[in-house]
Amino acid sequence: MFAAARDLWRLATVARILARHDALAALEGIGAAPWLVRPMRLLARRGAPEKRLGEALADAAVALGPGFIKLGQALSTRADLIGDRTAADLARLRDRLPPFPAAEARATVAAELGAPVEALFDSFDDRPVAAASIAQVHYAVTSDGRDVAVKVLRPGIERAFRCDLDLFLRLARAVERARPRWRRFRLVESVETFADAVAVEMNLSLEAAAAAELGENFADDAGLNAPAVDWRRTARRVLTTGRVDGASLGDAGALAAAGHDPADLVARAARATFNQVFRDGFFHGDPHPGNVFVAADGALWLVDFGVMGRLDAATRRFLADVLTGFLEGDYARVAEAHFAMGFVSGERSREVFAQALRAIGEPIRDLPTGEISLGRLLAQLFRTAEDFGMPAQPQLLLLQKVMVVAEGVGRALHPGANMWEIARPLVADWAAAHMGPRARAGEALEETAEFARRLPRMAAHAEAALERLAGAPPDALPARGARPASAGGLLAAFFAGAAAMAVIFFLALLL
Repeated sequence: MFAAARDLWRLATVARILARHDALAALEGIGAAPWLVRPMRLLARRGAPEKRLGEALADAAVALGPGFIKLGQALSTRADLIGDRTAADLARLRDRLPPFPAAEARATVAAELGAPVEALFDSFDDRPVAAASIAQVHYAVTSDGRDVAVKVLRPGIERAFRCDLDLFLRLARAVERARPRWRRFRLVESVETFADAVAVEMNLSLEAAAAAELGENFADDAGLNAPAVDWRRTARRVLTTGRVDGASLGDAGALAAAGHDPADLVARAARATFNQVFRDGFFHGDPHPGNVFVAADGALWLVDFGVMGRLDAATRRFLADVLTGFLEGDYARVAEAHFAMGFVSGERSREVFAQALRAIGEPIRDLPTGEISLGRLLAQLFRTAEDFGMPAQPQLLLLQKVMVVAEGVGRALHPGANMWEIARPLVADWAAAHMGPRARAGEALEETAEFARRLPRMAAHAEAALERLAGAPPDALPARGARPASAGGLLAAFFAGAAAMAVIFFLALLL
C-alpha cells in the first residue's frame, strides 16, 4: 500500500514536471495514466518557445533528478523506441548537478577508508572540479606527493535511485500489459539491465577495476591511457586515481593552441575505439568529449569508467561480418550473420531479410565515405532486425551510441574525418586473424580440450547413475529398449574425444 501511494505521488510529480517542460507527449504517446496526464496539461506553460520532444524530455530529466537523467541517457541508445531525433537530443544530456557540501564528501572518505582526510592526503580541495548525478570529483595530493582525483558518491544516492528504479520497473510492466505489441522491445528486461548498470556505476570499486582492466589492455599500445588506480584510497563509495591534465577532446581551440593536429587526433581516437571493441571486447561506454583528454605530449587519456561495454568473441565476429558485408555490398553475408547468431529466427526468410538490409546499404554506397555514419548505419540495422523479431541487444545498442558520439566528436574536430576508411583496415585485419581457418581450428581445439577435461566428471556422474539404477526397484529401471551408459561406452567416448582432439590439433598445425 505504501509503495503504491509513493509511486502515485512520484508519477504525479513526473507528470507535473513534464507539463512544465512541455513534454507531456512522452506520457501521452504510451497511453500512461490518461486520468492523470490530461489534468496536468493545465500546468503546461503558455507562450514558451516550442521545443522538440527530446529537448523537452532532457530538461524535464534534469529537473527530476539523477534517476531520470540516467534513464534519459539510457533511452538515447533506443532510437527504435523514441526515434532518431529524440535519441540524438537525449544523447546530449549530461548529468551535471550542483555539488554537495565538501563536509559530506570528507565524511564519506573518512567512513569508507577508515581514516580522516588529513591522514590520507596532504591537501584536499574542497571545491569539486566536476559534479554529476552519482558522484563528484575533488583534486587532492597524497601524503607521498602524488596528484590525484578523488571521486565520491553523493550521500543517499543509492536509496534515491532504488525508488526511481522501482517506479521504472512497475511502469515498464504496466506498459507491456497495456500495449502487448511493445513486448518485443523487452521494456522490463531493458529496465532490469539499466538497473544492473546503475548498480555497477554506484560501486566505485568496480569502476576502479574497469579502469585497471582497460589500462592493462593498452599497456603495450600508445594509442590510449587510463589513470592508475590508488587502491589504498579506493572503496565502494570512494575512487582515487591519478590526475589527468590536458585539453578536452572537444575543445578545438585549446587543442589548436597546444599545437595538436586534429586529423591525427581523430585517427588515433578512432583506432583506439576499434581496438577496444574488436581487439579487447571491452570498451568505454561514454566517450563524450568531457571524458577524453589530450595531454601536452598528444597522448589520449580516458576518465570515468562507470559505463563500460563488453562483447564476447562471437559477437565481435558478428560485427566484423556485418561491417564487412555492408562495405562490400554482400547483404546475404550480413543476413547470414544474424541467423547464425540466433538474432533472427530461422523461420524467417533469409532472402526477405537480405532485401531489407539492401534497402539500408544501397543508399549509402554512392556517398563519399566521409559522409557515411557507422553509428546511423548500426541504428538502422538494429531497427530493421527488430522488425524481423530480433530482441533488443543492450551491449550492441551501447556500442551504437558510442559510435554516434565518436563520429560527432571526430567531425566537430575535423570535418573531413573518415570513419569508414579508418575502420576498414582495422576490421579486415581483425577478421583475418580471428575468422580464418587457423582461428576456427584453434577454437575447435579449445572446445575439444574442454570436452576432454569434462570427461572424468561425466564418467563419475554416469557411474553414480549406474549404481543407483542397479539398486533401484524394477519400476524405476529404464524402459525396454533403452540403453543405459556402460563403462565400455564411456571409454569409447573418451577415446573418440581424444582422437578428435588429435585430428584438430594436426589440422591446426597444417593451417
